[in-house]
Amino acid sequence: MSTNRTQAPIVEDDSVDHAADIAAIRQIIADTQTGYNTNDADLMTAQFTANAVVGNAVGMVISGRDALLESNRRGLAGFLRDEYVRYDVVEVSFLRPDVAIAHKTARATTAEGTLLDPEPAMVALYVLVRQDGKWWTAARQNTLVPSAD
Repeated sequence: MSTNRTQAPIVEDDSVDHAADIAAIRQIIADTQTGYNTNDADLMTAQFTANAVVGNAVGMVISGRDALLESNRRGLAGFLRDEYVRYDVVEVSFLRPDVAIAHKTARATTAEGTLLDPEPAMVALYVLVRQDGKWWTAARQNTLVPSAD
């Protein structure tokens, strides 16, 4: 597999056309970004499985969509209320036709979308599963990237 840091997805499995799968996965991450930027915890959480597990950027592990929704509501109403972000999908690969992993980077922006971070401030690993024809996030791990200063 090769990677292109400016545009995803990168898939070299010619036996299966993953174009629709990749578009659906990219939309999940886009919806997460929109939810974050509009303080919409429901949108940010909607595409997680009921038993999803999330490791956030400060090391807390949150289990279950209901607990994640509550955590997202608290964060978006509190310390994240006036924060904005841009997510870039840098890689999508398929472990099986119904299981994928995706990597995204995150950078802080202004409310208008102007980048504040010259380099990604966070990376995230998504584990996604397809159930009943729809992709869902089963797990996500966020990791802060140390600044170069």
